[in-house]
Amino acid sequence: MLGSWFLSTKTHCTVRIPRDLRDQVDAVAARQNRSTSDVIRLAIEQFVAGAKRADDSQLRHMRVTEYRQIALDAIIRENHPELRDHLIAQTDLRMEQYHGTR
Repeated sequence: MLGSWFLSTKTHCTVRIPRDLRDQVDAVAARQNRSTSDVIRLAIEQFVAGAKRADDSQLRHMRVTEYRQIALDAIIRENHPELRDHLIAQTDLRMEQYHGTR
């Protein structure tokens, strides 16, 4: 008969962390009556879930930004076509000045 440890879906991982962080993790584990491994697993799960939410939020932000750019360009083309080339040139200058891109 195989031991339940063999059928586990968990895998072993070694991570080096600063001593003071380990002490903090141990303190949380003691307060919550959990193992240190459980606290670390939970922290990683929460971090990964948060990263996914951040990725989703970033994607939404990029979509909104693109929508605004298209909408503004349409308004400028219709109402102030004489300003469009100047605005694009200024945008290019600021991109290089503030973001190091052309």
